Amino acid sequence: MLSVALRTLRSRWTTFVGSFIALSLGVGLIATMGLALAASLDAPERRPERFAKAPVVVKGADTLRVPTRIGDRVAKLASPRPVPPSLARELAALGRTVEDRTFAVRAQGGPAGLVGHPWSTAAFAPYRLDAGRAPRAADEAVATGDWTAPGRRVRTDRGTVTIVGTVRDLGFEQALFYPDDRAARLSPDVDHLVVDADPRAVRQKVAGAADAAGSADAAGTAAVRVLTGADKKDADADPDRDSEALIAVNAMLGTAAGVTGFVSVFVVASTFAFAVAQRRREFGLLRTAGATPGQIRRMVLAEAMVVGVVASAAGCALGARGAPRLAAWLVDDGLAPRWFAIGTDTWPYQLAFWTGLSVALAGAVAASRRAGRTGPVEALRDAAVDTGTMTRGRWFSGAGLLLVGIGLPVHALLTEPGGLLGRKSYTSGPMPLIVACALLAPVLVPPLARLLAWLPARLPGATGLLVRENAAAGVRRTAAVAAPVLVTVALTGSLLGATATIDGARAAEIRQRTTADFVISAPGGSGAAEEGRGGAGGPGAAGPGFDAATVERVRRVPGAVVSPTAASAVHVLEDGVALIRSDARAADPAALAATARLPLAAGRVTDLDDRSIIVTEEWERHTVGESVDIWRADGTRTSLRVAAAMRIGTGGNGVYVTPRNAPGAPVDRIDVSLAEGADASAVAAGLRTAAGRSGGQVFTKDAWVAASYPETDGRTRTGFLLVLGIALLYTGISLANTLVMAGSDRVRELAALRLAGATAPQVLRLVAAEALLVVAVGAVLGTLVAGVGLAGLRGALGVLHAGSPLVLPWGALGAAAGACAVLAAVSAVVPAALSLRVRPVEFAGTRE
Repeated sequence: MLSVALRTLRSRWTTFVGSFIALSLGVGLIATMGLALAASLDAPERRPERFAKAPVVVKGADTLRVPTRIGDRVAKLASPRPVPPSLARELAALGRTVEDRTFAVRAQGGPAGLVGHPWSTAAFAPYRLDAGRAPRAADEAVATGDWTAPGRRVRTDRGTVTIVGTVRDLGFEQALFYPDDRAARLSPDVDHLVVDADPRAVRQKVAGAADAAGSADAAGTAAVRVLTGADKKDADADPDRDSEALIAVNAMLGTAAGVTGFVSVFVVASTFAFAVAQRRREFGLLRTAGATPGQIRRMVLAEAMVVGVVASAAGCALGARGAPRLAAWLVDDGLAPRWFAIGTDTWPYQLAFWTGLSVALAGAVAASRRAGRTGPVEALRDAAVDTGTMTRGRWFSGAGLLLVGIGLPVHALLTEPGGLLGRKSYTSGPMPLIVACALLAPVLVPPLARLLAWLPARLPGATGLLVRENAAAGVRRTAAVAAPVLVTVALTGSLLGATATIDGARAAEIRQRTTADFVISAPGGSGAAEEGRGGAGGPGAAGPGFDAATVERVRRVPGAVVSPTAASAVHVLEDGVALIRSDARAADPAALAATARLPLAAGRVTDLDDRSIIVTEEWERHTVGESVDIWRADGTRTSLRVAAAMRIGTGGNGVYVTPRNAPGAPVDRIDVSLAEGADASAVAAGLRTAAGRSGGQVFTKDAWVAASYPETDGRTRTGFLLVLGIALLYTGISLANTLVMAGSDRVRELAALRLAGATAPQVLRLVAAEALLVVAVGAVLGTLVAGVGLAGLRGALGVLHAGSPLVLPWGALGAAAGACAVLAAVSAVVPAALSLRVRPVEFAGTRE
């Protein structure tokens, strides 16, 4: 059978070229993403940055450790503690010590994220002066990078300074270095202490101080840390940024690889099925010549194996060239760390090769069985009407997947509706319905094609009638063309519609929760972005916030009812083993009630006090009046009474506490309501004057809601575009391959139309109209699949009390369907136009 398969491939190469391209492309993508995933898994250990040359670094407590019955649970503190002054004095007896402080600085014309440090710590990076000298006076500073130069005066929120020197930008921070005594006045707390002493002596001293202070707590500890060697990276500003970026890259590439595998199997299987259906007369002749059903099946599988081996090898070669380009693109777009590069792993090639071969064989299995059932009488058939398209297995599989595609969302809706809001849910959810519609296409396509062509069929002329009947009669051809369109449109509607619907629900929550007339956001914070994600962490969580003087100036604005709030976090131990972090917002209860409308399910905002907390219904203990043990942002433990419980909503409501339970959290947002009879324009002017000195932004309510409108995360958006691009590319390949194969078998039909009196333009219009009708069928089925998935999502939002209208991205759906229509029309018209160049009488007498 292998020799027969090779001869068949040589003579019918146009039948298999589409499968070859689709499979090689899929293997190439899997190899590319596998190599990128391997590079992320084999990432080099990150080296220390700010304290690379420091002997020993003592860091204030920044980690919460809670013992449980299955081991210690560890979490990062939102407000790390400083190094205790008493410990700093004791360590000074061991050797020379250098105190490090980090504080935010806002400089006019300066870079975002600017921070201040003492000059003595610059040598540990090490920073070296490129120009100028070290700072000596209180109003002098050294800057990193080239955004300023020696001799320039720079206005900052910490006072105007003269730049007396610059150092090279090392890539991990933008900083101003002050004289040590000036830095100590600006930020009294010591964040890190560099000790030039034996590490063992330092650890003994730290452990002794901890024992003396009684910091060991059976319910949880937050201890001072001694860092040496590679561990000194934990003293950098964001030690986990590389690992977090790689986790996001892994999720994006994993999703894209999964969709690639699904679409490639789908396309290859449909292509092989259509190819087998076209060759039923050939198989009938082989049966007439004495071939057994087993031999026919083995021949089809041998063809698939040859295509699979060659295509997989070509795909691995594509992956080897594509992976470095993917890595460079991820780095250039800021999605991966600067050091990210493809390594020397070989397992991604093996995985991609054997996956490609398995896909080819899996796609051909069903087709080979159908080919083996072909009887000798098929060689005598001359009818173009497809029959026997729905077998028992196809009915069973299609109905089963349809029940799975509908049943899983219904089950989740009844048991865990929040799960339907996850990216994995609405990415993989449409797949069972897509396959179900493809399997049931012989049943769904004819009535849908007749419905869509009902009006054209009644117009003058025979074109509409022929289009309708050809699409309904050639079920296999219509289903093979509609299937890739279904995939593209369904994925487009599901992915983009789900994110738009969820974002709309979050925007509605923001609108309902914000009752203040004005909102003042701290400069340099993530204000609207944080609010848009629905978190209680709120705006400005990444910035320095407002100082007490600014808050007091805002309070003194006539006619303003002010509610300053601060972003913080708390931890809670649930089920005795899970240490869960919740974003928190610290606020005065009375002022909060006057400027916000929380989505309460029980309790009252005004019941909040220093001994209580407002939680969400997600918490294990959320009944009003219950006590719950929490750890504050600095790691201290307390027991608070539940004052009120909020509805879950889209899952980002966080919790609310009083400022006493949010240590170290600066005010980063101020909500302002108008007092009765106050003039809005006068209050707005007063707020801008009061907050403007600190760089605060004043928003009206409508402007705040607009600025806070949730936006899909950049990595998620990039992943979706990658997935949709892959689907559209596969759609183009499948459409071109299927329509070219179909066109080569329709030459007699088109010749008969010419002999019946149709002109060449009429024939081409007929072929194009058929292609467009089939694309419309696929688009309608894809839209229905997306609509079913989005309906489940909308139901989940309703159960979670986060009402939002269902959003179908009609623009994106139209663009996807339009691209498919163009590809289909071109792929159908070009072969037909080439066949029309030959006299119809020559084709009319040709035997197939």
